[in-house]
Amino acid sequence: MNTPRETLNNPFINKGTAFSMAEREQLNLVGLLPSKVQTLEEQMNRTYLQFQKKLTDLEKRVYLMTLFNTNRILFYALMAQHVEEFMPIVYDPVVADAIRQYDELFMKPQDAAFLSIDHPEDIEKSLRNASQGKNVKLIVVTDAEAILGIGDWGVNGVAISIGKLMVYTAAAGVNPNEVLPMVLDVGTNNKQLLDDPLYLGNRHARVRGEQYHAFVDKFVETAGRLFPNLYLHWEDFGRPNAAAILERYQNKITTFNDDIQGTGIVSLAGILGALNISKEKFTDQRVMVFGAGTAGAGIARQIYEEFMQQGLSSDEAKQHIYLVDKQGLLTNDMAELTEGQAFFARPAGELKQPLPSLQEAVAAIHPSVLIGTSTRPGAFTEEIVKEMAAHTKRPIIFPLSNPTELAEAKAADLIEWTDGRALIATGIPSAPINYKGVTYNIGQANNALMYPGLGLGVMASTARLVDQPLLSAAAHALGGIVDATQPGAAVLPPVSEITSFSQHLAEVVAQHAIDHNNTKTQIANAREAVERIKWYPRYE
Repeated sequence: MNTPRETLNNPFINKGTAFSMAEREQLNLVGLLPSKVQTLEEQMNRTYLQFQKKLTDLEKRVYLMTLFNTNRILFYALMAQHVEEFMPIVYDPVVADAIRQYDELFMKPQDAAFLSIDHPEDIEKSLRNASQGKNVKLIVVTDAEAILGIGDWGVNGVAISIGKLMVYTAAAGVNPNEVLPMVLDVGTNNKQLLDDPLYLGNRHARVRGEQYHAFVDKFVETAGRLFPNLYLHWEDFGRPNAAAILERYQNKITTFNDDIQGTGIVSLAGILGALNISKEKFTDQRVMVFGAGTAGAGIARQIYEEFMQQGLSSDEAKQHIYLVDKQGLLTNDMAELTEGQAFFARPAGELKQPLPSLQEAVAAIHPSVLIGTSTRPGAFTEEIVKEMAAHTKRPIIFPLSNPTELAEAKAADLIEWTDGRALIATGIPSAPINYKGVTYNIGQANNALMYPGLGLGVMASTARLVDQPLLSAAAHALGGIVDATQPGAAVLPPVSEITSFSQHLAEVVAQHAIDHNNTKTQIANAREAVERIKWYPRYE
């Protein structure tokens, strides 16, 4: 039995002022708490008032993390009530500031696991210690080479894994007792960290090549052996490793890369939502992606896979997709293309002349869908947008780069330049826009719309693989939530409704896995399976 101090210091069992008098007697807590026994609702009211008194977003995050470390049920009950307000605080964008200052702010490891490439022999010991005998079903792991838009932040990037799991629980009810945030500490090339005496990670350059992949292999093998029902989520790996790791494991274990697949599925769902409004066929679209990094190539790949799901051959699907990067439209005679870029590069002789800019590419190709992941602010100019809109009735335009100062265009400008015809999703929250008497709601292509419900459905069904048909089913479910009858309807549902549609997504995903014999165990009813594993922040 825990000592009184251990009880109050364990966030998974601590109720604070909500311990009843009988519990206080039983647990030897008499005299260790104020006399008033509060309800969970009273605690939520008190803590929210304290939260509101914090002056900056970083102070608010520090307060919420302290609450997280003190009382897990109270934290998630409060976050469920204020999910739209809290998500930017516990995750993107405020998590970036927390990562930059991780070493200075460090108080507790927050139940994370830290695996060092300098000691691969400790992987199993570390996982056992970090899991503390829990039945871990979900690991979010990063090597922190490509954190959000801020780059390589070494061991500090563990905050990304922690924040991601908070969203899983708050949005979809994934049980926080069955998750494990993790960082693979393989070194860092961030000189600022290497020179910082407070830095808490391995103080050497990033390890690459055979040693790196052997370390990742050993982690995957050990985690799979210790946690047989594991869903492994990769987060913010750099361009050299992200796609290679996903390709290495996706047909062997239940795994998912949010930067490659998540961004792609949400973008695909937005396109499907837009087509529900315009009543056009998916297979008639010409898609141009501006910014051909990990996210851009991942989006292109998901769209390509959907073309094939709808009956096109691989060659036919590629004909509908154009990647544009800093060198212009990508063609197969260009040097140093990544594997993802080369897959979609157009034949060099296909066009009469090279298209070295986005403007020239749009004018020559007339895309009906234009997606931006370039971090080039204002790249979707009035001239480019009007040129696109001149050749398609309902142009689908997604400036997805974030934060705000990096967006390719503002939603209000896109509405005005297309006279209200554009169907828009942005990478940042955008307020409704009033134009000529119509209120246009702008969807946010936030990965959090997808991965919590997807993950809950995968875990509920014990899916063996996160394959393309399952991802397609999830995208159609999310895109199908749009109310296409409303003037100015958004192409994606709002983050404020994330808890309700995450449940819907989970049930769709679970049913798809069941229907396609893609489960490790026999599951009879998807809805019951989802409800059986869903966790609610309530005191027992």
